[in-house]
Amino acid sequence: MTDLIREADAMPQQPREKTRNIVSLLVENRSGVLARVASLFARKGFNIDSLTVSATHDSSISRITVTTQADDINLKQILSQSEKLVEVRKVALLDPDSSSQRELMLVKLAIDTHLRETIPGVADTYKAEIVDIGEKSMTLEIVGKPTKIDAFVEAISQYEILEMCRTGATALGHGDEVLH
Repeated sequence: MTDLIREADAMPQQPREKTRNIVSLLVENRSGVLARVASLFARKGFNIDSLTVSATHDSSISRITVTTQADDINLKQILSQSEKLVEVRKVALLDPDSSSQRELMLVKLAIDTHLRETIPGVADTYKAEIVDIGEKSMTLEIVGKPTKIDAFVEAISQYEILEMCRTGATALGHGDEVLH
C-alpha cells in the first residue's frame, strides 16, 4: 500500500486550469485593512493582477476589488480565508461575464508632426480622450471594460509608449443583488 502512495505522489500532477477571478470585499474603513487583505493573498501565494479600493455610500465601509488568476480549489481557499478576517464584512466572487466592470488607463505616447494627426483617429475608434498634448508627447485617457483596454493597448502598441498607468478593474454585480 505504501508503495502505491509513493507512486501516486511521484506521478506528475495535471495543472489545474486557472481562470480570471474578480473578488469583491466590503471591509471596515480603517487603517491597515488593505495591508491585511493584500498580505493574505501573498501568504497564500496568489498574485494580485489588479487591486482597487474605493469608498462606498456608507463612510464606514470601503470596497476592495481584486482580480487574480486561480483554479477552483485555491479560489475557494482564498474566499474562505478572506471571510475570516475580522474587518471583512462580506466577500463575493463576481462572474466576469455577469458583472459591470470598468477600468481607467492613462497612456503617454511619443509623437511627431505626422502622429499628431494620426493618433486622434485611433483614439476616436476606442472612444479615448486626449487629455494633454506636448511638443513631443500626447496623453490619452480611456475608460471601459478590461477587454476594451487590452484591445486599445494592442492598437497603440505600434507607437512608442512613454508611460502607461492602469487603475485595475472595479466591478459590481448585475441585477438587484447588492453586497450591503
